[in-house]
Amino acid sequence: MTDQKVASASDANPRDPLRGPKSYFPFIEAKYGRTIEEWIAALQPQAGRKHMEQVAWLKEQGMGHGHAQALVHVFRAEHGGA
Repeated sequence: MTDQKVASASDANPRDPLRGPKSYFPFIEAKYGRTIEEWIAALQPQAGRKHMEQVAWLKEQGMGHGHAQALVHVFRAEHGGA
């Protein structure tokens, strides 16, 4: 994992709301009980796999499709997951 900080629910600023796929992050943390940092770390062994394979892996962990898509998008774009 890189040293780059991942936006989490606790980082939310009402004047600067999360946008795009990251707008799902507070809901992902609340619903699945893990921080975004934990999900990104859990995804690291899946780096280099196809996008939909990474989504499928998250769904196997119990995550919904839309939440998995958002998390994988950020993982691939910002954390070397492609």
